[in-house]
Amino acid sequence: MSHPSQFNLLRTRRFLPFFITQSLGAFNDNVFKQSLILAILYRLTIEGDRSIWVNLCALLFILPFFLFSALAGQFGEKFAKDALIRLIKLAEIAIMAVGSIGFLFDHLSLMLVALFAMGTHSALFGPVKYSILPQALRDDELVGGNGLVEMGTFLAILAGTIGAGIMMSSEHYAPVVSAAIVGIAVLGYLASRSIPRAAASSPEMRLNWNIFSQSWATLKLGLGQTPAVSRSIVGNSWFWFVGAIYLTQIPAYAKEWMHGDETVVTLILTVFSVGIALGSMLCEKLSGRKVEIGLVPFGSFGLTVFGLLLWWHSGGIPDSVTGHSWIAVLGFVHTWAVLIDILGLGIFGGFYIVPLYALIQSRTAENERARVIAANNILNALFMVVSAIVSIVLLSVAKLSIPQLFLVVSLLNIGVNAYIFKIVPEFSMRFMIWLLSHSMYRVEHRNLEAIPDEGAALLVCNHVSFVDALLIGGAVRRPIRFVMYYKIYNLPVLNFIFRTAGAIPIAGRQEDIQIYEKAFTRIAQYLKDGELVCIFPEGKLTADGEINEFRGGVTRILEETPVPVIPLALQGLWGSFFSRDPNKGLFHRLWSRVTLVAGPAITEGTEPAKLQVLVGELRGAVR
Repeated sequence: MSHPSQFNLLRTRRFLPFFITQSLGAFNDNVFKQSLILAILYRLTIEGDRSIWVNLCALLFILPFFLFSALAGQFGEKFAKDALIRLIKLAEIAIMAVGSIGFLFDHLSLMLVALFAMGTHSALFGPVKYSILPQALRDDELVGGNGLVEMGTFLAILAGTIGAGIMMSSEHYAPVVSAAIVGIAVLGYLASRSIPRAAASSPEMRLNWNIFSQSWATLKLGLGQTPAVSRSIVGNSWFWFVGAIYLTQIPAYAKEWMHGDETVVTLILTVFSVGIALGSMLCEKLSGRKVEIGLVPFGSFGLTVFGLLLWWHSGGIPDSVTGHSWIAVLGFVHTWAVLIDILGLGIFGGFYIVPLYALIQSRTAENERARVIAANNILNALFMVVSAIVSIVLLSVAKLSIPQLFLVVSLLNIGVNAYIFKIVPEFSMRFMIWLLSHSMYRVEHRNLEAIPDEGAALLVCNHVSFVDALLIGGAVRRPIRFVMYYKIYNLPVLNFIFRTAGAIPIAGRQEDIQIYEKAFTRIAQYLKDGELVCIFPEGKLTADGEINEFRGGVTRILEETPVPVIPLALQGLWGSFFSRDPNKGLFHRLWSRVTLVAGPAITEGTEPAKLQVLVGELRGAVR
């Protein structure tokens, strides 16, 4: 079933004004911050070590995230988000007016005040930015919307960095920069005026103005969510730890290891930002328009692999001449290897971060969402500060080279994400499902909207292969509790996935009465809890590709817990590697086209024989 591209969101009023507003905000942040850094390094008359002032800039911009994120989370729930965004954008105009005066009169103190204020602006905007998306977008648009936001943010950061360099190269940089930062702020406010109303989720909330106690309470709220959400917050912050190390070291890496000038720094930043944008955009297609956390282990694996490759490929550019331009650097073969590694880091970074943001948004209660995102921002800031300390210790104290620092970070990435995936095995389970449905099989879906978004239902499906449950679980957005023959449930490797998914092993009454009765008890409880349960009424895999007789277990289930029944049919699995086709082979029908078809929900005529007829009609002649 075809779906409109995520780029269609850019044609809608519920997304486009917000997208423009947040992209202009990220653009202005970086125009101002980079212009200030370049002014300190090259334009202003400053006594002493200029690097101290540059580091002070980094501190002043990140400090508000510690101080004001908790307040921002409260604001995002107490007030209407569209009105709050417009107020924040008005404040940006005032802040940039102060910054422009600083540039016009070479007044460093005013510029630093404006930088701190812009950090505050960004800290206040963050929770609103991510918590408004689930209100504006449908469930099947959330991943695509997050991908667009991440793409817009990183491309805006890149454009701001490059734009600042161009403007600061002018002899009359002060009026140019001043006009630009105020003009961008005005455009951001004008765009925000078209954002549709997004009502407050908790207007009755009492604000706690004590930033320290509220910051602690906000962190506890965020990390006290379900394991999937709390570990997603940790994983998100880890990404910013890794990203901050790479981005911070790019200028020195370009100079010392690629022997390039400032244009090489811009080249690397461009490749990295384009990689993030590509990865973010690909997430929607790879995830099938649903929140697919199986992409997170895939992204983590890529971050490690390309980090190791970047360490391995570093040092191959001749150092006989320093200060190469970006064109000259591209003449060396090793440069292309390094740039591919950096592009890979960006792409897999997008695979890693977009599903995490989408999961946090989709699995957090609406009246807590802004505060949970605020907790994420606080932790992000903390991890970024720690990344700076770790870099200083490893580079200055341990005397590691920059490539060796990248090696350490890549190895640490294995450990951190192994911890996350161990605590929340759902990540690994979804990855294996995603890998299966994107490698050995091409899975298409038909009429899956018949499966309700909420509430209990019993899914019944024909049983063709050992991986039926994985393919169905990967296709349906909601978690499904599968009832399966206990010997399949106990298969090595697959058992880990089935246990993690809460599958229900069942045996024949004559085989093991305890397993048999326990299975029906668990089925009844899952349905009473409003969950989806899927059974394969044949009770065994087909041995000839045809549908076996449906057994009476479905009748007992519905007698104990009457719920709607959704008939499903798998087409195209017979003959694949995991079926019982005697003529199959490892590479026989590799990349098989499999279709999962759903029929309308039924509440009457649920006898096994009638259900068998319905499933057979859905499957048709395609085995």
